[in-house]
Amino acid sequence: MSRFKTRAQHVADDLRERILGGEFKGGTQLRQDALARDYEVSRIPVREALLTLEAEGLVAFHAHRGAFTTELSATTIRELFDLRVILECYVFKHSIPRMTAEDFARAGQILDEYDAALDSGSRIGNWSEYNWAFHRSLYQAADLPESMTIISQLNTKADRYIRMQLLYTREIDKAEREHRGLIELARQGRINESVNALEAHIREACDGIVAVLDNSVLTS
Repeated sequence: MSRFKTRAQHVADDLRERILGGEFKGGTQLRQDALARDYEVSRIPVREALLTLEAEGLVAFHAHRGAFTTELSATTIRELFDLRVILECYVFKHSIPRMTAEDFARAGQILDEYDAALDSGSRIGNWSEYNWAFHRSLYQAADLPESMTIISQLNTKADRYIRMQLLYTREIDKAEREHRGLIELARQGRINESVNALEAHIREACDGIVAVLDNSVLTS
């Protein structure tokens, strides 16, 4: 059953495929006037489409310069996620023995809000923020502020890739189950299993987005 698409949705869907298909390389300026002529629409749906793609991590707006495609590098993704594994597993290992009932309750509350946003398909631009808030809630008890600062920076750099992984691999349910599993393993004090599960969670997210890039274009 076909779904009616607005002009903005049509432009966003087509631009998405053109970006991931390699027609627009990273750092390419997307001129709204030219796109409006290309798609035979006004600038308004083009602007809405670009904002959608910004939330998905494919487009970035630069002050006084306009919209540009973001750099999508599998090598960069793997490096960022490898660093996440090293540091986050280290901090999680130290955090688990010190987590309290309040820590687990806070992590669960954040996850409920995160799951609601994922399931509704809303607030896409905030998905990576929810993801970081959840992971941070698992790590804070370690009381390792220098490590947390670096982890926060890594997650900021990886945020668009995290959104893309959730959007394009169609594995939201899997991500939700894995998050719940991390809480439960940590609650039971099963440190090694918790850390192994976290490593698998991060690496599989990385593999998912790299696979999207390797496949070049999205399939509907």
